Amino acid sequence: MSLFQLFFVFMYIGFFAVGGGLVAASFMQNVLVNQYGLISAEKFYSMLAISESTPGPIGINIATYIGTELYGIPGGIIATIGEVLPSIVTIVLISKFFSKFQEKPLVKSVFKTLRPVTSGLVLCVLVQVFTLAILNLNPQNSNSVVLQVFNLPALAIFVVSLFVLFKTKVHPVVVVAFGAVFGVVFF
Repeated sequence: MSLFQLFFVFMYIGFFAVGGGLVAASFMQNVLVNQYGLISAEKFYSMLAISESTPGPIGINIATYIGTELYGIPGGIIATIGEVLPSIVTIVLISKFFSKFQEKPLVKSVFKTLRPVTSGLVLCVLVQVFTLAILNLNPQNSNSVVLQVFNLPALAIFVVSLFVLFKTKVHPVVVVAFGAVFGVVFF
């Protein structure tokens, strides 16, 4: 794939990834891993984890990361521009005309259906990342079904992270930072 093709692939992703970064990530995974085979699923989810834990929008972060990984700095720039260009054009057009049409029944209906669709796409990414991160995809010989199905250290980290995020006022960035440090120290 040339840089020119990379630009149009990310422009395609940017145009059709309605719903935000995690939806873009799901769409990217489908296009880059399943359709074009540019990177493996495991590498994609590692890139997704890094992109999620860095400042900025996840869709732009992962586009930059993948482009840079595949083609160096020019690839990162091209992928990023391709990813954001449709959003910039779309938001400029929407801002120009939305106030005139926002109360129309058809527009309201579109937004009522887009919310559950994008929620489903986000849930799809969640299930895929959970499967890769928490489930033991290569079980070793073990008598315990739990040990065969789950990666117990990862499951423990997941449960503790959920508890901290739901029961305290700790910022998610702190949880991500502790997760990264924990990974460096213990894994």
